[in-house]
This record gives sequence, structure tokens and C-alpha cells, in this order.
Amino acid sequence: MTPQMASGKTSESIALLQDRIITCGLCPRLVEWRETVAREKVRRFTDQAYWGKPVPSFGDPRARLLVLGLAPAAHGGNRTGRIFTGDRSGDWLFRALHKAGFANQPASVDRNDGLRLRDCYVTAAVRCAPPQNKPSPRENANCRPYLLRELELLKRVRVIVALGRFAFAAAIASVGLDEQSSGRPEFKHAAQLHLTGGVTLIASFHPSQQNTFTGKLTEPMFDHVFTGARKIIDETL
Repeated sequence: MTPQMASGKTSESIALLQDRIITCGLCPRLVEWRETVAREKVRRFTDQAYWGKPVPSFGDPRARLLVLGLAPAAHGGNRTGRIFTGDRSGDWLFRALHKAGFANQPASVDRNDGLRLRDCYVTAAVRCAPPQNKPSPRENANCRPYLLRELELLKRVRVIVALGRFAFAAAIASVGLDEQSSGRPEFKHAAQLHLTGGVTLIASFHPSQQNTFTGKLTEPMFDHVFTGARKIIDETL
């Protein structure tokens, strides 16, 4: 099988997985919340049709970088239908990815805006917008198989950037710590851990307004995470 054929089969499998995610209704609380938000909206988006369903992930099926977030924002991905698209967190993320050479443009406002990711795939631990950005343990568990399947399909991933503590824990639970890792993993901005299969996990504060407005996360700090990811990837044979 040629690399092109293998890539095509992977793309098709990922597309089928996303179709399955979009129709998911396993979590009644999340279904009710995402649909209520989509129906009631907020004033600044009253003229827009909200997505209001589980939000699919997207990116390059041959990606070596996986960016893992918590969940779609109520008026971001839950509105636009694409993860990290149409909110302030996404503004930070795609600007940083563009600077590091992983995206063809520095901003994303909707799922048809021409954004293309290079060697990068963006996903989330939970696929529906949760109330107060806090999914329950059961909701997290219900979504875990989708992330596990993506990791199976994204065979070239060498670096996972986890945005926030929740994503950090999800990455470790899904991939597992390398046998040489010892002690309890500590979440610290820009910290690196070795996971099984030669994957490096890089922790980052989430680019939420709570972190960016207060200066807990600055643009140079965030850029440093992705230049670090780029360095690891470029050194990988």
C-alpha cells in the first residue's frame, strides 16, 4: 500500500468517526445544554444559526502534533461547528499555530473560512459544550472512546499539547505514561512528559480569557509551547 493510499484511508476513517461524533446523544445534560444555548443564543449572535451539536475535531490526518482542549465553548464551537473557532481562545490558538508553521492563517471565525492545518490536528476531551465548562466524570468517560479512536487513527502523532489541567489528565489517561516516568505527573505550564509510544506531552495553561486577561498566560508563554513542539517534531525522524 502506498503512503498516499494509506493517508486516504486514514482520512476516510477520521471522517466517518466525526460523522459518528456529530450524532452522539449519550449525555442528556449536555444535549439539553448545547441545544438550549443554540436556541436562546446571546445578543451579539442572534442573527446566526448555531451548530448546537457535538463538535467534530479537524486537521491534518498525517499530523505529528495533536492539540487537545477541554470542550467546545458555548458560543464558540457550539455556535460555529468547529472546535476553538469563533472565540477568544481560538484567536490565541490559531495565531500561535500560524506563527509556528502549523496553520495557513492566524485566525478562524467559522468552519468555512479557509483555515488549513499543516502537520497538526485539533481535538477536545469532551465534544459538547458543558455548563460552566465543567463536564461530569461520567460525561468525560462517555467521550473518551472518541479520543482513543482518534489516537489510533492519527498514527504519526509525536507531540500532544494539552491546553489546561483537564486535557493534561485526559492525555495521560488515554496514552499512558512511559515506563521510565516516575512519580505523579505535575501540571505546570510548558512542562514536558514522556508518554508511551514515544509521544511527548507538553502542558499549557488554557488560553481562556480568565488566564489571558489576568496575565497568567501571555502570548510569548503560549508561543513558547508551540515552538517547543515544533522543535521536537523537526528532530523526529
